[in-house]
Amino acid sequence: MNEFGKKGKNADLNASLGLNNLGNVFWNLSPAELVEDTVINGQGILTDTGAIAIETGEFTGRSPKDRFVVCDENTENSVWWGDVNIKFTPEKFENLYQRMKAYLTDRDMYVRDAYACADQNFRMNIRVVTEFPWSNMFAYNMFLRPTDAEIEDFTADWNIVCAPGFKADPAVDGTRQHNFAILNFTRKMILIGGTGYTGEIKKGIFSVLNYVLPHERNVLSMHCSANIGDQGDTAIFFGLSGTGKTTLSSDPKRHLIGDDEHGWSDNTVFNFEGGCYAKTIDLSREKEPQIYDAIKFGAILENIGFVDGTSTPDYEDSSITENTRVSYPLNHIDNIAVPSIGSAPKNIFFLTADAFGVLPPISKLTKEQAMYHFMSGYTAKVAGTEMGITEPTTTFSACFGKAFLPLHPAKYAKLLGEKLEGTDINVWLINTGWSGGSFGVGHRMKLSYTRAMITAALEGKLTNVAFETLPVFDLAIPTSCEGVPAEILNPRGTWADKAAYDETANNLAGQFVKNFEQYASETSADILAAAPKVMA
Repeated sequence: MNEFGKKGKNADLNASLGLNNLGNVFWNLSPAELVEDTVINGQGILTDTGAIAIETGEFTGRSPKDRFVVCDENTENSVWWGDVNIKFTPEKFENLYQRMKAYLTDRDMYVRDAYACADQNFRMNIRVVTEFPWSNMFAYNMFLRPTDAEIEDFTADWNIVCAPGFKADPAVDGTRQHNFAILNFTRKMILIGGTGYTGEIKKGIFSVLNYVLPHERNVLSMHCSANIGDQGDTAIFFGLSGTGKTTLSSDPKRHLIGDDEHGWSDNTVFNFEGGCYAKTIDLSREKEPQIYDAIKFGAILENIGFVDGTSTPDYEDSSITENTRVSYPLNHIDNIAVPSIGSAPKNIFFLTADAFGVLPPISKLTKEQAMYHFMSGYTAKVAGTEMGITEPTTTFSACFGKAFLPLHPAKYAKLLGEKLEGTDINVWLINTGWSGGSFGVGHRMKLSYTRAMITAALEGKLTNVAFETLPVFDLAIPTSCEGVPAEILNPRGTWADKAAYDETANNLAGQFVKNFEQYASETSADILAAAPKVMA
């Protein structure tokens, strides 16, 4: 425990959060100290990589149905209420917090002072109070780290209290079940209980920034990765799980700004975070060298298996969960941007893994199409990815991160449109999915081709090539691209059965239109006009 923590910070914790009668309070411990406590407490083991391995318990992923937002005079008319943002009363919040505090009496606690937003103009100071040392280490890895001098005078803008061992009583607390994550925008607090899944800490603050920055600061918050070239050109990559967001933004010729959460102000694209939280299922150095090599001392492996009789991680082992993870600070990766800031983007990529084989491998979007596809957030799951899925299934997640949006998707799309207006920013739709037929008939687009198309876009090599228009989706497709066979650029031409392509394209277009009905009342006519045209 640092000396400043011993001398007076506990009083500050009591004053700001009403947390008193605790056991030992450990302030801003180093990763080595947190690893030591985790091992001593029997909550983790050191692997032969140097990383600490822990298990998050009952929950190995987020629980969206147990995420609540306090509805009060500040949020009632601004939050997008529904199955993403579930209402919770201020009274229930206060009562639940009192019960949490009682649970924490005489317990040792770990406190982490950190911040979000690499652009200091938008910095948000965060205090994370955790029951477990590895939860605190996760906050160290994932948020930005103040200097020792900054910690001396640290004042939190937001507080997180995370107690996995505290289980709510739904009959008393008004929760759905014993686990919960509750955001209170008036108290500027997040309560997490009944779950050890660390991603609730990370995504709680992301949800906060998704409210505060667009609503109060005119900054577009984004679920995306970003990198920057040697010439200062920034690129943004949006995409749901399995579309290649992390893989395609990892480019040895470019510097990584961040892999998951960013803001776009008037002049900058900046990382919200100070680390990465990557999936490790089936990880290998050949497929993901940056992630593989980042797993060393200071990293936290979650819910992994081991090679029998060893402390060697077995990344193919999904016996606990398919959602095995690793968190590590950004400085575990070479070739990062320091600080994690770029200029306004020159190119934006929307990544989709279209398992129906309908969408082109690359197409250029108009501003209106960009706003439409941004609000749609489309990809497709294929057979075998989840229980019960036997054929390709459409997935739509607004703004490529619906689960973390406190505001209506139209508000984020409007901000995107304003930032694109009057600029030469290119927006590209990239299909990393299937070609020559749907899943089971066609084949997955080669990664080398996708990389070649993205490189051509980044280097301006598509500026002077001819484009043709894909019917139904009305997408502009380049007729040639360096390093890519011309015959794969138009998806209809790759299908042996053209009538089958037309039918499949029409069906997918219909699903786009149906999905968008929920947003129509809040959406401008020009965005609605960018929808695909379903053929009779």
